[in-house]
Amino acid sequence: MQRRHLIACAPAWLLRPASAAGLSEGDANAGIRTALERGATAAVALLGRPDGFLGNPLVRIELPGHLKDAARLLRGMGQGARLDELVTAMNRAAEAAVPAAKPLLVKAVRDMSVEDGLQILRGGDDSVTTFFAGKTREPLQLQFLPIVTRATEKVALADKYNAVAKKASGFGLVRGDDANLQQYVTGKALDGLYRLIGEEEKKIRRDPVGTGSAILKKVFGGLG
Repeated sequence: MQRRHLIACAPAWLLRPASAAGLSEGDANAGIRTALERGATAAVALLGRPDGFLGNPLVRIELPGHLKDAARLLRGMGQGARLDELVTAMNRAAEAAVPAAKPLLVKAVRDMSVEDGLQILRGGDDSVTTFFAGKTREPLQLQFLPIVTRATEKVALADKYNAVAKKASGFGLVRGDDANLQQYVTGKALDGLYRLIGEEEKKIRRDPVGTGSAILKKVFGGLG
């Protein structure tokens, strides 16, 4: 029953006879796995380097909401350099953490079920992000947090944050129970990683021929 339900929900191109489409369920699953693994690997390579986060407006980590709201006032008080240092330090910490994600991301892809593959293929623009977040977010949070913590300690991020927050608190702009900064950076690093994986996977779907992969060309080349 479950298999019949999955096939009924599959995209039309996946249901065409093999003689017409030249595409088996095995091909489809291999294609989406290859696309996801390539997308994950590319995203890690792009983000896990200097300016991977800081220089990319799609994933750049900005100040936490309360400080972002206060930034204009603080810059007017001569705190611009401190704010810039803080943003740079947060993004550098994320860049340091991302390379550790690759083994877990690749394992999630290789362990992917047929149902996972069909959900991604028939899903919307966020289907890839949803898949990786569901499979890896919790373990990656545990893996990223100590790396982010070490990176923030190395550049005295907590001191930079506290110096800026102290200025803002004098104007009632920062609450005393605001979230831990290392956890904030960790969460934003994961958000950025999943988003960029999704963007890389879309590129593969749009230009499967350009990947040089026979299975990607076979699976995604017939989607149009």
